[in-house]
Amino acid sequence: MPKVVFDSERCKGCNLCPRVCPVKIIKMSDGINKKGYHPAYVEEMDKCIGCGFCYEICPDTVIEVYKEEGGK
Repeated sequence: MPKVVFDSERCKGCNLCPRVCPVKIIKMSDGINKKGYHPAYVEEMDKCIGCGFCYEICPDTVIEVYKEEGGK
């Protein structure tokens, strides 16, 4: 099963990743990180298809997409 991991403390809340997610599972947090931004997160990981669009669009490289257990 694919898995997406965000470094929420480095996320600047640009809102690009939710826009490109084809299954619409990436949301922006109501809380803020140490930098004062609302970071992105995955709401329903079991619906992730591992497309990597979020990883590709992130300008700050805070997203990792794992398609298989232990692999990227």
